[in-house]
Amino acid sequence: MSLFRRFLNPKSKSDKKQETPENAERGKYMPEVKLPTDERFMLNFRNNGGKFLYCENEAEVKEAFDNILLENDWYEKQCCCFDNNLKEKFKGFNLEFNRSGKAAFFLSTCEYLVANDGSILISSNQIKETKLHELPANFVILSSTSQLIDTIGEGLRGIKFRNKQSIPSNITTIKNFETQKEGDFMSYGSSTKNLYLLLLEDL
Repeated sequence: MSLFRRFLNPKSKSDKKQETPENAERGKYMPEVKLPTDERFMLNFRNNGGKFLYCENEAEVKEAFDNILLENDWYEKQCCCFDNNLKEKFKGFNLEFNRSGKAAFFLSTCEYLVANDGSILISSNQIKETKLHELPANFVILSSTSQLIDTIGEGLRGIKFRNKQSIPSNITTIKNFETQKEGDFMSYGSSTKNLYLLLLEDL
């Protein structure tokens, strides 16, 4: 996606201002410009403080993961992971996989990426019955572009549709805010996380 490549290229503030439709001169009664889902997610996610790595294929996913380990000195460290598929995918990185909240970082997939607030929707499919504050402070989340949605409500409907036999519990959002917004019941009990998102192009 050229959009994601554009986000990864540093630009001056003046360039960004020219590119953003919301900043353009608009009449008083003109409707607000609604950015595409992927662009809204990226803006909000980065404003939340999340770190984003766009990957075009599986090879780039592993390269980006390797860079994260090098940057944080996480080689030969403990990795909290509940997903056997992820353990198999990253078994060659000399990590000690366990379920400990004291591990160096938490490795997981997610349910959806929510554009409206730049959050990551997860459930017991990813974290079992563990609360976010019981998990490591560092998160590495693997997701794909097909998981981008507009709202949390859309995500909840998607979870219900894909899990008709047994709807998962412990549904919550991960946001990298310093403080949670009041009244956001979907983030109740969550804590600030240092979060890396590996986003795989699959559309």
